[in-house]
Amino acid sequence: MSLSIRNQIPGTITSVTAGEAMSTVKVRLAGGQDITAAITTDAVKDLGFAEGTAVKALVKSTEVSLATGPVEGISIRNQIAGTVTDVATGGAMGSVKVSVEGGELTAAITKDAVEALGLAAGTSVVALIKSTEISLSV
Repeated sequence: MSLSIRNQIPGTITSVTAGEAMSTVKVRLAGGQDITAAITTDAVKDLGFAEGTAVKALVKSTEVSLATGPVEGISIRNQIAGTVTDVATGGAMGSVKVSVEGGELTAAITKDAVEALGLAAGTSVVALIKSTEISLSV
């Protein structure tokens, strides 16, 4: 299956914590970073997710926020350090490619944010992704 989602990083499930309707699934990405995905418990069962299952973490570029350093005092669990490799801006929006250990992420953010953060190739950033915005595929 082909998808329009550009952000697809391989990893392995390290734990599953099941709830009545939703579960949290911890994944160690290929580069060694740990992320958490919040998905339905039905999906966990239907897909047979368990510790050791190889998966791909999928995130739409519009769901990736960027910061110029780690952020404290925030509910977003997933903070992945990386380096900007490319920035393309138009009239209102920008596309920022970020190299992370084991892959690449693309963030779609406003042109104003690109300018305010001073983003350019070589800039160190932290990609912020809510756990509810991460999908998992096998």
